[in-house]
Amino acid sequence: MSKLPGNAGVSVLGDKTLEFYRDPVSFCRQRADKHGGRVFHSRLLNRPTVLVCSVLGMRELLSEKSGVFLKDPTDLMTNVYGDTVVTTNGEEACLLRLSLHNLFTGQCLQSSSDYITRVCERSLKNLSIRGKPECVYSLFKLLGTELVLGLFLNVRAEDQPELFQEIMQLCTQHWHGLISAPVNVKVPLWSSGLSTALEARDKLMDIIKDKLQNDKEGFVGSLGSLPLPDSSCAAQHLLLFISALIPKALASLLTSFTLALSGDQQVETRRQATEDPGYLHRVLLEVQRLWPPFIGGRRIAEQDCTLAGFHVPKGYGAVYISHAVHRDPEVFQQPDAFLPERWSGRNAGQEHFLCSFGNGPRNCIGVKLTDIFLKEACTYLLKHYDWCLDPPSQDLEYKWLPVSRPANPPGVSFTRLEDTGTETGSGDAPDKH
Repeated sequence: MSKLPGNAGVSVLGDKTLEFYRDPVSFCRQRADKHGGRVFHSRLLNRPTVLVCSVLGMRELLSEKSGVFLKDPTDLMTNVYGDTVVTTNGEEACLLRLSLHNLFTGQCLQSSSDYITRVCERSLKNLSIRGKPECVYSLFKLLGTELVLGLFLNVRAEDQPELFQEIMQLCTQHWHGLISAPVNVKVPLWSSGLSTALEARDKLMDIIKDKLQNDKEGFVGSLGSLPLPDSSCAAQHLLLFISALIPKALASLLTSFTLALSGDQQVETRRQATEDPGYLHRVLLEVQRLWPPFIGGRRIAEQDCTLAGFHVPKGYGAVYISHAVHRDPEVFQQPDAFLPERWSGRNAGQEHFLCSFGNGPRNCIGVKLTDIFLKEACTYLLKHYDWCLDPPSQDLEYKWLPVSRPANPPGVSFTRLEDTGTETGSGDAPDKH
């Protein structure tokens, strides 16, 4: 058993949280280079914290030792969403997962797939007629919002536009408060971000409870009939499922897909992805690997233990960094290159080495639904459009928090394939993505 590389510093003064949040990728890369390894420790949120940047370390943290490294019960997510399948630990988490499992599989999943197809067709059919570049991140975020509100709350944008807009605005206020300073202050003419978020949460909960009481169809009706621990549990889960977190994650991945396959240099990649669903799957795995929507996740050590051969004392934090895990050169050759073919070669069958949506027994319960949505949206784009960056030269440098996306919203122009008369496209590809 070895001592963890790095330095946790002293309380408060040695905290590196701000430095980490400014640029988590550089923060981890510099320390991995300095310590000569991909597992080390620092001080984050004023707690000694192990940062895990290797595939094997991530798997040990989230799979083999998921019963030792637990969700933080004081985390802001718990305070805002309550006890949900994401925030609870132990037997309670297992029971919630079992209760919710059927809503994300089987017939429920097929019903969701039909709705996803209709929304993608309606939302993406007019991209080429607007006469100007699309801000793709905003476009895909709206698409994701329509999907989650329709699927989980039976609120369809085309049927209830005023209610849809109200909920979307409340979800935005809720999200922005969550990522602001955790200070709940309200005075005349001003409220802190967290205070605004909590007010938005209360209004959303009123809408959700009304839906649970009166809607007996779809996801809402099914959720309301489950044997959940208490009367508030269904509402708390619906709040989680309709939160802005999910549309932003979907928008992140669709934006990265669009940029990665943009322009003349990717004509062959687009053609293969259009004709071969298996190749599209590999493209999306590679998009997820290089540009994961979330930087990672945090756990707390419940007891003294080891992680990647290092001693971790009880009470230490542990954060897996998805961007670094996905570029672990021990597992992924040419880790910074976009190579979909790696998933039919050296890395075939190794999808479980990704952690964009968690890993192990606590991975995202909706990962299959997410996969269906991404494939439906991407398939529609591939079958109907060519696209290119507009203007051709843009700054595509990513920011990674709170959700990964280019710091400067990219513009993309779409051309319908039937308008070009070909199966391939035109436009300049970016030199580097």
